[in-house]
Amino acid sequence: MKTLVSFFGERSELFQELNERAAAYAKMKDIEFIWAPQNPFDADSVVRHLNNADAGLIDVEPYSDEIFDKMNGRCRLLIRFGVGFDKVDLPAASRHGICITRTTGANKTGVAEMALMQILASRRQVMANRKPVEAGVWVKNIGRELIGAKVGILGFGNIGMELAKLLSGFRCEILAYDKYQNKEAAEHLGVRFADPDEIFTSCDAISVHLPYCAETHHVIDGEMLAKMKKEAVIVCTARGNIIDEDALYEVLKEKRIGGAGLDVYAQEPLSCSSPLIGLDNIILTPHVSSQTYESLWYTYKKAIDIMADFYNGNELDESDLLNPDYLKYR
Repeated sequence: MKTLVSFFGERSELFQELNERAAAYAKMKDIEFIWAPQNPFDADSVVRHLNNADAGLIDVEPYSDEIFDKMNGRCRLLIRFGVGFDKVDLPAASRHGICITRTTGANKTGVAEMALMQILASRRQVMANRKPVEAGVWVKNIGRELIGAKVGILGFGNIGMELAKLLSGFRCEILAYDKYQNKEAAEHLGVRFADPDEIFTSCDAISVHLPYCAETHHVIDGEMLAKMKKEAVIVCTARGNIIDEDALYEVLKEKRIGGAGLDVYAQEPLSCSSPLIGLDNIILTPHVSSQTYESLWYTYKKAIDIMADFYNGNELDESDLLNPDYLKYR
């Protein structure tokens, strides 16, 4: 029986239930499931566990030669709980013959739903409208409906496509940008591909679902934000540092756009001294878009399925496999 060790989650009643469910499902696949949450993250503890396992289910912490050099060769597979992999040194993993995968699409509904919620809350001025209730002086901030609005989706992968499905009930005109255009999906969902300039200048709401890499670092800067319409809103549930937070603060402070929503930040947790916290036209949540019971379970399930496929010699989905060149070093 192969062993999968999971470092994801915290010790709580909810995660205890999820891990018991994951262990039962793993047993059906002839896999032993061990839960070793890292709060706080301890690289030495991680190495000890990986050296007694065949695969690891990892979170957002860095994985590089600092860990790979200490591994004994038993563990050949690391599975990212989620989709972002910017903290994993893929070339280093390949040199050590370690396959790196991710659970693409497992949390798409939870993230897309959060993006939709942030768009709605920003459009309807939810934060600004709480202030009058707290003060007891009902000065009402007038919002805008999403019905019939033009929405831009930056990153038309699993989550972007799921958001487009959710928006279909709002009769929105949907524009999308992606480096790799899935034209069949776009046509099916009634989405038109457009360049970022058109999206930023014409859309009433923009949702960011781009991967984070050197190319997308601060790709949404002051110049791009300045192109937005005064009433438009922008939300990001992807990764921090895609949007320049300083530039975003300036346009929000000066009310040059209608509002924003962030679930991810350049530094997490977001500092309590961040000027963003003092604004009433931004929705701030603690990187929780994928944290629904349903999305968490689907992610555990997919991770176990990936491990079963890997050790049974089945071909992995190319969208899940991050470093196919690892095979050269085995």
